[in-house]
Amino acid sequence: MDDLHRDRALAGSFGSAAWRYHRYRPEYPVDLVADLAALTAGPVLDVGCGTGKLAVPLRERGLAVLGVDVDERMASLARGYGVPVEISRFETWADAGRRFQLVVSGEAWHWIDPEAGAVKVAQVLVTGGWFARIWIAREVSAEVGAALDEVYDRVEPELTRMWRLPGGRRTAVDPVVARPEFGSVRELSYRWERTLGAEEWWGMVSTVSDHLRLSTARRDALENAVRACLGDSVVVREEATVLLVSRETARSSVSRETPPKSRSVGGP
Repeated sequence: MDDLHRDRALAGSFGSAAWRYHRYRPEYPVDLVADLAALTAGPVLDVGCGTGKLAVPLRERGLAVLGVDVDERMASLARGYGVPVEISRFETWADAGRRFQLVVSGEAWHWIDPEAGAVKVAQVLVTGGWFARIWIAREVSAEVGAALDEVYDRVEPELTRMWRLPGGRRTAVDPVVARPEFGSVRELSYRWERTLGAEEWWGMVSTVSDHLRLSTARRDALENAVRACLGDSVVVREEATVLLVSRETARSSVSRETPPKSRSVGGP
């Protein structure tokens, strides 16, 4: 997972399924968006904004949000919802001196070079601002998980199993937290449950990058097997983890905060 940013073909694969990505990837919980919005009056930079899954609800709360993404097809959907997006890799993005009070990256930071990305965040984030990385993990019942494992073992054993993903995808040494410009660290969790039809489940998992690279024949074979396995619906428990890091002037000013308790929310 730590080297995904090196595979640029994989990182740029989402545009081929931009509409499906926007339709089937989960919305961020209302409480999560509210908590991020409460940190700032703006402006906000969304790194790897994609189709605007996070940028749009932040904008709807009155914040000025700018997106940066590598894929024009993803960005065009975000622009359709009123979010301006500039096409570039974040690490080499020409920020033109613009500075932000909040930088967010929803389910995208693993596509960014962690060292160069940390340097860039420190550059564009004002002192006292916050950097928020968000990941969503999900699980199904043990019975359903075992049945899906059997399907993947038989049909596509090398593919990512979305129901087995860990929460925060962080390395043992976090280049962001390790930098002297960053200080207070907070971790927030939001949990919810959804019942998805087989079409919705397949729509979601089929937007995982390695699934997108399958040939049509292989993708169809996997889809048919997954649908047969699930039947009409599946209950999915999801958890969004937000890792917040504050922008400080020097490491000496750091105060490590006790992470707040996790909480459950009614739904995304």
